Amino acid sequence: MYHFGVVMTEEERERLSTFEAKLRYLISRYESAVEENGKLQLQLRQAEEAREQALKEYQNLEKRYNDLKTAATMSLDGSDVRQTKLRLSNLVRDVDKCIALLNV
Repeated sequence: MYHFGVVMTEEERERLSTFEAKLRYLISRYESAVEENGKLQLQLRQAEEAREQALKEYQNLEKRYNDLKTAATMSLDGSDVRQTKLRLSNLVRDVDKCIALLNV
């Protein structure tokens, strides 16, 4: 009959010691992976926020560019009347779309 914890052979102690060392190593690796994952999640959030900010900046600059282009087109001295008419036509269509959306 075997009594638990009473008699342990040298081989069993060696196996237990090896098992404990491997378990401590795995726990350490797991904790490192969890810590690194947290850091990477933070970096990802920061990169997403930076991307969103850059997109907003791009959209703002694009709107300003289009406004400047419209102003420049309207201020021409008749040398590019066709371009001015096209630009105004596009603006009228945009206004008509907005009015149609408001009427829905």
